[in-house]
Amino acid sequence: MAIVERYIDGPATRPFTDFGFKKLFGSEPNKELLIDFLNELLRGKKKIKNLTYAKNEQLGHTSDDRKALFDLYCEGEHGEKFIVELQRINQLFFKDRSVYYSTFPIQEQGPKGQDWNYRLPEIFMIGIMDFALNDTLPEQFHHEVKLIETSTKRVFYDKLTFVYLEMPKFEKDEQAVQTHYEKWLFLLKNLHRFTEIPAILQERIFRKVFNIAEVANLNEEDMKTYEASLKQRRDWQNAVDYATQEAEEKGMKRGIEKGMEKGMKKKQREIAFNLKKAGVSVDIIAQSTGLSADEINQL
Repeated sequence: MAIVERYIDGPATRPFTDFGFKKLFGSEPNKELLIDFLNELLRGKKKIKNLTYAKNEQLGHTSDDRKALFDLYCEGEHGEKFIVELQRINQLFFKDRSVYYSTFPIQEQGPKGQDWNYRLPEIFMIGIMDFALNDTLPEQFHHEVKLIETSTKRVFYDKLTFVYLEMPKFEKDEQAVQTHYEKWLFLLKNLHRFTEIPAILQERIFRKVFNIAEVANLNEEDMKTYEASLKQRRDWQNAVDYATQEAEEKGMKRGIEKGMEKGMKKKQREIAFNLKKAGVSVDIIAQSTGLSADEINQL
């Protein structure tokens, strides 16, 4: 496969392929990138100094229980749990899924066969989405969700946080980007477009991203994995495009059929009305137009 991009990536509206996402954020040598990004994402409400990567496959209590496979699962120095998910396409019950995922680090806290006071660590469920939610404001792309008291709107429980990023809504160009957080979003969304490092991203942390992401720097094994990831993404996109086109064609066909049916019905009623006006019997009109006697009597 001929790869012409300079930096690993997905198509224009996608932050990364799975390979690219995990290549930048999912390995011990690069965890300072994830720490920097998460600190910006949490907007100073949490200062992460160190992370430990945990096993991303979470099993239920029994062999029959459903399991979960996280994109990234990390633990902070004080026991905080961070689940980071890259979600390409919207799906039914997406919010339910993220809530379900958050229960795994909750359940694993309970020690077996010991007394326990139920004290839990902070848990952060982070979703980086390549789609917009259906029930959010057009200009709002960053969402932080906690359990609140509905009457006072105050946070009732502050140890469970859901952060959602609607990446298609972030539309700032290089001239409009100002904060370090916005620089991260600008980089994630536009990495594939760059042939050189933009002036606003000439910071050490971002230069490291570009160095890791440069296709020419991939070893043979990573290159094979990257090519397979690209193929998987393109096959997936083709399947989505085909399904969309087929749905549109079926919709157009149904629309034409409905229009024709409506037009024929209207013409039948016009003919029946004229025949009724001329004194023709209801039975003959029904035989001529295909309308029922009730329909004709209502004219």
